Amino acid sequence: MLVTPFSLLCLFRRTHETLRHKYPPDPLHSSSTRQREALPFPKAKTMAASPPSASYVLVALLLVLSRFAAPSSAAVPRMLSLVKTKPLVLTYHKGQLLKGNVTVNLLWYGRFSRAQLSVIADFFRSLGGPARPPPSVASWWSTTAAYAGGPANVVFGRQLVDSKYSLGKSLKNQDIVSLASRLARAKASGGNSINFVLTSSDVGVEGFCMSRCGSHGWSTTAPGGKGAKFAYAWVGNPGKQCPGQCAWPFYQPIYGPQIPPLVAPNGDIGVDGMVISLATVLAGTVTNPFDKGYFQGPDDAPLEAVSACTGIFGKGAFPGYPGVVPVDKTTGASYNAIGLGGRKYLLPAMWDPKTSTCKTPV
Repeated sequence: MLVTPFSLLCLFRRTHETLRHKYPPDPLHSSSTRQREALPFPKAKTMAASPPSASYVLVALLLVLSRFAAPSSAAVPRMLSLVKTKPLVLTYHKGQLLKGNVTVNLLWYGRFSRAQLSVIADFFRSLGGPARPPPSVASWWSTTAAYAGGPANVVFGRQLVDSKYSLGKSLKNQDIVSLASRLARAKASGGNSINFVLTSSDVGVEGFCMSRCGSHGWSTTAPGGKGAKFAYAWVGNPGKQCPGQCAWPFYQPIYGPQIPPLVAPNGDIGVDGMVISLATVLAGTVTNPFDKGYFQGPDDAPLEAVSACTGIFGKGAFPGYPGVVPVDKTTGASYNAIGLGGRKYLLPAMWDPKTSTCKTPV
């Protein structure tokens, strides 16, 4: 049935005229009588004999006609379409990137076991050298070559140890910069380097576990912005302080979906969690060392190469679920990248400029 505004109006008029003849006007409902008597409410018999109002007739007609105007879903299938998500884009702000040979220097602050030192050092060493077939740490890092300026070849540099907590066990942001500058002043790094400060599980750092698990920035070797500029980064061990925030997915999160945690590939929730944070800030430092590289959003709180892909480790990942990753048949540990000596790691996805998507190692 074809319904048009004109046919609807004609039908309404015919129906209303029919009802007018069937229900003649009641004197009690004439305007003069209503004004004169000022009845608070109509009598019962008057209500029963009253003709339906014009608005009532129109609503009734619309309800009836709607049955003809809108075919049922059983007769005509609904057309469903998926909402296409916009591609993730990190804008290049035309600033300096760290490319070519990039030296990574480490300052260990606090007490670390030999096993912990080995896990982290092997991660950095696995980034460089000849390309290895995926899933490998080197193939994961090779995605950085798609950013402007070509590949960044990580060179493992100098290490300093501060096991006596020279600045105490509660550090401010400026303390991190001060510790990182020790490596810069020691000429352990040039302009194309990153100075990492790694804090042990018994060291508190401003903002740690509350708003961050690691961070990176830049400073100069002399006060007041003078001297050589250098990039630095910091990551803390969350094993004792906040494994639910900074060691996920190896520990049950405090909030969100309570999916069973994965088994840490190196048997240390804190250090395996540190590796995820190290991978995040390392990629962010190389591709946005001085706040003018690749990022999305404000420069004081940017989404960078890996932080833009937070929580993604394998295919099918969604918030609270890391995705499908391989599992070691012997230990039951989850991993997605293999480093030197066959050591296994779980590394986060990295934004790929070629596809504008978060690329996982597997």
